Order: sequence, then structure tokens, then C-alpha cells
Amino acid sequence: KIAKDISEKDKERAKTYLNMSKNYLSDAKHFKKEGKWVNSFAAVNYAHAWLDAGALVGLFDVDKDNMMFTVDID
Repeated sequence: KIAKDISEKDKERAKTYLNMSKNYLSDAKHFKKEGKWVNSFAAVNYAHAWLDAGALVGLFDVDKDNMMFTVDID
């Protein structure tokens, strides 16, 4: 989820990151339907990368989940 105590500009950035992630997830589903498994897998990884990047820079609140997100590096 989008972090609460961030600026309006950062909230807009977070929405962009979420949209990019959603777009890549949509691509992954499309590639899966076409049987393009490698492309689907790549797109899923890009989708997660956008979420992970947002978590790393503090745009998303991921409840300190350091198993799914890179949130414990300084």
C-alpha cells in the first residue's frame, strides 16, 4: 500500500510505480495465454521489481516484509 506520511509528489510517484507494476502484470498474463512462458516470467519479475523499488525508497508500506521486499538495507 502507498505509505501514509509522504508528500503529494511522492504519492503521485507511488501511483506511477503501481501502474507500471500493474501494466507488467497484465503483460505477464497476456504472454501466459499465448504460451510465451519466458516472456511471462520476465514480465512478472519486472512487475515485482517496480513494487520492490517503491518499497526501498519508502513509497510503499510493506510492513517491514524483508522476505518479499528489499527494505532492510541502509
